[in-house]
Formats: sequence, C-alpha cells, structure tokens
Amino acid sequence: MQKYTVLLLIVCIIVGSLFTNLRPIFSSDALDDINKQISDLTNALSMSKAATAPLESELTRLKKQIAGIRARVASIEDDIVEKKKNIDTGYQNMAKQANILNAAIRDMYIKSYYNSPFLALISAPSASEITQALAYQKAAADQDKMIITNIALSIIDLETKKQKLEDEQKRLSIAKANLDEQSAKLDTIVQGAKKYQQKLSTQIADLSVKQQQLLAQKQASLGLPTSAYTTQGGCSSDLTNGKDPGFSPKFAFFTYGVPHRVGMSQYGAKGRAEAGQDYHAILSAYFSNTQPSSADQNMNIHVKGTNEYGQSFDDNWSLEEYVKHIYEIPTGWHIQALKAQAVAARTYAVRIQTDKGYVLPSQSDQVVKRELNSDAWVQAVNQTAGEILSYNGQSIQAWFSSTAGGYTFSSGSVWGSDKPWTKNGTDASGPINSFSDLQNNAYDKASPWFYCDWGGRSQYAGTAWLKSEEVADIVNVILLLQSDPGLKEHLYQTDKPNPAGTDTWSADRLKQELQGRGITPFSSISDAGVSVDFGSGKVTSINFTGDAGSKSFAGDLFKTYFNIRAASNINIVGPLYNVEKK
Repeated sequence: MQKYTVLLLIVCIIVGSLFTNLRPIFSSDALDDINKQISDLTNALSMSKAATAPLESELTRLKKQIAGIRARVASIEDDIVEKKKNIDTGYQNMAKQANILNAAIRDMYIKSYYNSPFLALISAPSASEITQALAYQKAAADQDKMIITNIALSIIDLETKKQKLEDEQKRLSIAKANLDEQSAKLDTIVQGAKKYQQKLSTQIADLSVKQQQLLAQKQASLGLPTSAYTTQGGCSSDLTNGKDPGFSPKFAFFTYGVPHRVGMSQYGAKGRAEAGQDYHAILSAYFSNTQPSSADQNMNIHVKGTNEYGQSFDDNWSLEEYVKHIYEIPTGWHIQALKAQAVAARTYAVRIQTDKGYVLPSQSDQVVKRELNSDAWVQAVNQTAGEILSYNGQSIQAWFSSTAGGYTFSSGSVWGSDKPWTKNGTDASGPINSFSDLQNNAYDKASPWFYCDWGGRSQYAGTAWLKSEEVADIVNVILLLQSDPGLKEHLYQTDKPNPAGTDTWSADRLKQELQGRGITPFSSISDAGVSVDFGSGKVTSINFTGDAGSKSFAGDLFKTYFNIRAASNINIVGPLYNVEKK
C-alpha cells in the first residue's frame, strides 16, 4: 500500500484539478432506509408494550417487517461480499499497472530533458522541422500524462471504494446488532402476549364445575321459550311496560333472541313468509348444503315421555300422523311459515328416531299433544307430505328455536360440534350496522322475546333492573378475578348459598380485597356501553365508567360473570346484548 501512496503523490499535481469531479460510486440509501426502519420499529415496539396483548395483529405486522428487513440485510451482505471481491481483484490488477506507471513516469522525465524546445531550436536544420519536433514532443508528453492520469484515477477509485466498503461494513454491523436486539424484544412481547392470552383463557374461561352448574340452574329457572307456541317467559323489565323498581339510576341488560339461535328461527320464518318468501326459500335461508328428499310417510315414530301439559306418552305413530300432533308455532301464522315448520319438524323427527329410537313430546325434542293440531296446520302437513331435508343422503338435525334475534349461528359456535347444514349469518331484510338497523330489519323483530332482559326479583316489582352499586359489584368481581383467579369460588351471587361450600364474599369484602392488591374498586357506575361486531352479532367488549374511572372487558367474559354474580336468576342469555340505563 505504501508504494501506491508514493506514486499517487508524484502525480497529484498533474491530476489535481480532476479530483473535484469524482463522485462516490456506492450509494448508502438502502442502509439508511434500514436504519430508519429499525428506529421506527423500536418506537412501534415501545407502543406495543404499552398496549400489551390486544395488539396481536400489530405484533404480527412487526414480525413481517423484521423478516423483510432481514432479507434486505442479507441482500446487502451479499453485495458487500461481491464488492470486496471486485476490490481485491482491482488491487491484484494494479500490480501490473504499477509497472506501466513507473515506465510512463520515467519516460516522461527523460523526454522532458532531451526534448526541450531549446534543443529543438539548435538541432533542427529548418523552421518546419523545428515545428514538427515541438509538435511531436507535445503529443508524446500528452500521451504520457494521459497514461499517468488514468492509472492514478484507478488507484483513487479503488481507495475510495475500499474506504466506502469499510464504512458500509461498520454501519451494517451496527444495523444487524440493532435488528437482533429489536427482534429479541419483539419475540419477548409476542410470547408475553400469548402467555397473557393463555392466562386469561385459563383463569377466566375455564369455569369450575360448580360455576357451570350454577349457570345451568339459573338459566333453567327462566323457562326460556324454545318454541314459539309457548307463552311462557318474557321480558322482566320491558322498556314499555312501565314497571318501576323504585330506584334510580337503574341498569338492565337486554339480550337479542333466545335460546340457541341454531337453524331455523320460527319468528324469522314468520317474517320471511309475510315478506313473500315461500317455504323452500325460508328453509334455504336457515339450512345450508341440504337437498330436498322424501321420507317413508309410514315409518314408525315412537313418542315417549311427558309434555309440558302433563300428558304422558309411550305411543307409536306413523310419521305423518306424528307431525299432525306437533305444536311448535301458532297456527294462525302465514301458510308458508307453517309449511317450513312442518318440513323442519318432520326432518328432525326422522333424524331423532333414527339416532335414539324414540322422540320426546316436549320442547326437549318437539312439543306434541294427543289432540290433532288445527286445520291450518294439518293442511300444511298434507301439502308437504313426506318432505324432509337431507345431507349426503341422510336426514339432518333440523334445529329450530323461537327467536334468533336477527342472527343465526352454526352448531359449532354454540355447542362446539359443527354441522355443515348450520351457518352463521344475519337474519334480516337489509344491512345491519347498528342496533337501530337490527330493530328495523330483523325478520324476527315481531317476537315478544326479540329484545328482552331475563330474570327478576320480587322486591323490585319483579324486574331485572340493577342498581348502580350492583353493577359496580359485578365489575369488581372481574377486576379481582383478573388479579387472582384462585378466588373465583368466593365470587358467586350473595343471595343464595355458595355452591362450592365456601364463603361468598360481599360487595364490601370485594372492595377490601381489591384495595389490598393496589386496585381501586368501584362503588358506583354512572354509565355503560357495548361495542358490537354487527357482522357476527356478538358483543366484543363492554365499557363501564364510574367513580374509579373506566374499565373495559371482553363481551363473553362480562356475560359469564354477570350471570354468576347477578342476584336471583337475572341473566344475559346470548352473545348479543345491550345495556339500558334509566
């Protein structure tokens, strides 16, 4: 390297003016962009830490960004390797150029001595020869200068490239270290988010057997109307009935639809029939992937058990005779709704008889009476004689219920076992983007159970209205549960014996426990509201504002612990609900 430096000094006067025109060959824009992305990523990670687990989608995006940066870093590394090869080759070739440079400098020195203008003047015999000699001398000198200059520029170019390459390698090393650091931080956040979600899933969704039993008992006590024919049940605090619990402010939690919302909505079928749909269109709206089929009209249906009217059965009827004794919907409804119900009921009976050998005469299967149903119903049965719905050649479990609340759900989303003929979807004549749309467009909006609060207490006019402090108590239950899930057996409703055989903590005890853990409890709630996914018909979150600030919870989480803690048999009975405050 010293040899090249000496040569470079010798010719610096000759080519000095040319150096100012040299431009860097390597552009560092790509590396600057990477460093900027790493800086942006660091800021994004800081924000993600503050937001914790709910930013799973943001964390996924950041991981993709890091993967993209790594790919670009790898590409730059490959480019650096190639540049280093080229520079090394340049220095190898420069050894040959050094001999040419030395010879050119030597010749230029000799020529500058022997080819002086004075010698040309005294040695040339004539003026023309003097001119030719001077011209030759100048051309030779210019050629030597060009050779020297080109070689010098090559040396400078190699030195510039080498310096830039060394700088690029240093910056790339720093960028890679930063990238590894931020990637490790991101992995920690992702793992923490997943652990947090798993913790919530384990701590909150994993109910004890006692809690599950309590939830089942409370809901069973409501006598939910699974059949549109029944008149049992109804809203405890209907907004139009004028019932006053005697306190204010008051909160009630109203559910859309009842009970399971799988398959055909009976009131939805009524609304569709009144909108001009025939029974084939109605059935297609509620059941997917099915084909119309014919059943043996004389097949045996064994009816066994007791119905809701005290009638006992242990009878064998033909399929068509059995269907004529079904009481599932009011027979004054539109004939197309009756036909849709007849086909669904016949299909269900064939499947249940095939599966277990008998059919219950109650809402557990289908409501049946000893007396024939009305002439309108018998007409609907006769006009659809033998018709059933099948999937892959077998009759389906054609579930139905009184009121879907504007949405139907697949069997898998409700019971955990998906059947291809059930589906998630809206049950409305128009788009649903708000509660107002739902009230106006749902086909089953005429149902008396379309929008209901369930349960009640005698001391408050039989209503399901809750006091501000009672809602605050339920909020405190979830706050304490999130802090210490091992306490869940102490968090049952306070007006009944503890099903786990331990003590149930009062509202005051809950506040003490929260304060002992550095958590400010609520004593009153001033406002509440839900966020809804109107595409799927589910509450995604619920927010409360009160004397301890604001808190939000997942919709399913709040519903579960509302049902566990709320007094008497007050219940939220579905995934879509709203809060009313008066």
